[in-house]
Amino acid sequence: MARQRSKQYKDTHMPDVISQRPSATFPLDVLDEIHRAADQGIYEIRGLGAKRKLPTFDDLLFLGASMSRYPLEGYREKCATNVTLGNRFAKTPIELDIPITIAGMSFGALGAHAKESIGRAATLMGTSTTTGDGGMTEEERQSSKTLVYQVLPSRYGLNPDDLRRADAIEVVVGQGAKPGGGGMLLGQKITERVAEMRDLPTGIDQRSACRHPDWTGPDDLEIKIQELREITDWQIPIYVKVGASRVGFDVALAVKAGADVIVVDGMQGGTAATQDVFIEHVGVPTLPAVRLAVEALQELKMHRKVHLIVSGGIRSGADAAKALALGADAVSIGSAAMIAIGCNRNAYIEDYKALGTLPGYCHHCHTGRCPVGVATQDPHLESRLVPEQGAQWLRNYLSTMVLEMQTVARACGKSHVLNLEPEDLTALTIEAAAMARIPLVGTNWIPGNNQT
Repeated sequence: MARQRSKQYKDTHMPDVISQRPSATFPLDVLDEIHRAADQGIYEIRGLGAKRKLPTFDDLLFLGASMSRYPLEGYREKCATNVTLGNRFAKTPIELDIPITIAGMSFGALGAHAKESIGRAATLMGTSTTTGDGGMTEEERQSSKTLVYQVLPSRYGLNPDDLRRADAIEVVVGQGAKPGGGGMLLGQKITERVAEMRDLPTGIDQRSACRHPDWTGPDDLEIKIQELREITDWQIPIYVKVGASRVGFDVALAVKAGADVIVVDGMQGGTAATQDVFIEHVGVPTLPAVRLAVEALQELKMHRKVHLIVSGGIRSGADAAKALALGADAVSIGSAAMIAIGCNRNAYIEDYKALGTLPGYCHHCHTGRCPVGVATQDPHLESRLVPEQGAQWLRNYLSTMVLEMQTVARACGKSHVLNLEPEDLTALTIEAAAMARIPLVGTNWIPGNNQT
C-alpha cells in the first residue's frame, strides 16, 4: 500500500518541471509511511513475505557439463527425486517421491477449500503437507496422505489424538517472517469453526505467544521431544522449525534436543499476518541460512543424519535445486503454493480494487477478504476456489518444479537431485559468493575465506 500511495502522491503533487531531488534518507515511500504512522498511531500489519530486495538463489548459477563433466541424456537416463526424512530415531520415517514439501499454513489463515486443494495436490505428487497453527481439519487429514502436525507456542487446536494421527510432528520455535514473534489472526477471520478449534471467542483478534509455555530452553525442549515420542510410541519423526537468525547455534541446539529433521525458514518466508517491521527488518535471507545450517550439521558430523528442510521464498525448480546443492535434503514452499492455487491471480479485479490494490500487489491475507478464495473464511469468497481445480493447478506447478530440478541435475551429470553439490555452483555477486561460500564466477575466490 505504501508504494502505491507514494506513486499517487508523486503523480498528483510533483511539479511539471522537476527542480528538486527526493532525499535518499527520506524518499517518498518513507515519507508516506511516516505520515501513515502519524495519522494512525500503530504499526502496519500485512500478509505475505518481505518486499525489499534481498540476496536470492538467482545470484547463483549452475555449472553444466561440457568437456570436464559428462551430462545425462534426459530422455534415456533417469534422475531420481525421492527422499527419506526423519530416520534418526523414528521407527517410521517419511518417504517422499519429491524433495518439495508444503509448509505449515493454518486453517484460519487459509480456508478449508485451500487446505483441501493443497492436500489433494501433495498426495498426487507423493509429498507432504503441514497443518500450521490451530489444529488439524478433517478435510486436510483426508486429502493429505502424508501430514505433518505442528506444535506451536499457542497450543491452539493441540490434540493428543490428532498427534497420533499425524505422520510427523513439527515443533515450531520460530518462523522466517517473524523470528522471535508470535502469529496473528485478526477477528474478522475467526469464525465459529475457527474459534471452536482454537478455544477462542469469535470475532476477536488472536495473537499467538512467541515462546512455548512448556519449555524455556534447549534442555527443556529435549524433554518435550521425548514426551512427544512417547505419545506417538517413537513411530514418527519429530521436526524442529526455526526462523533464520542465529542459524548455526539454533541448528546445533535442535540436534542436541533430539530432532530428526530441522526446518530452517529464511526471512523471505510468508505469513498470514504480522507487523511489517518484522517482515522487513528481522531475520536473515534464505541463501546464507542454508549454508549456515549445513555448516552447523557438518561440524557436528550430523549432515545427512539429521535432515535439513529449507524454506522461505522458494519459487522454482532452480531455487530448489540450488538449495539441495548447498546441502539441504528438501525444500518447503508456502507462498508459492498459495500463488499456484490462485493467490494474486488476475481475476475479480473490482474486489481487489475494493481492498485498495490490484492482482500482483495484494498482501491483504489478514483481512479475510481474499478475492480468489484462498486466505478467507467467507463462504461466498471461498466458493471461488474449487478444491479440484486448485489441486490441479498446484500439481501442475509442482510437476514443473520437479522437471526443472531434474533438467538441471542431468545437465550437471547427476542421477539423483540429492547428488547436486556446491562444486556445481558459481556465484554472480561478491555478496552471494560470501553468503553461500561459493566461488565468484570466473575465479576461485570465496570472499571471507582466509585463504587467498
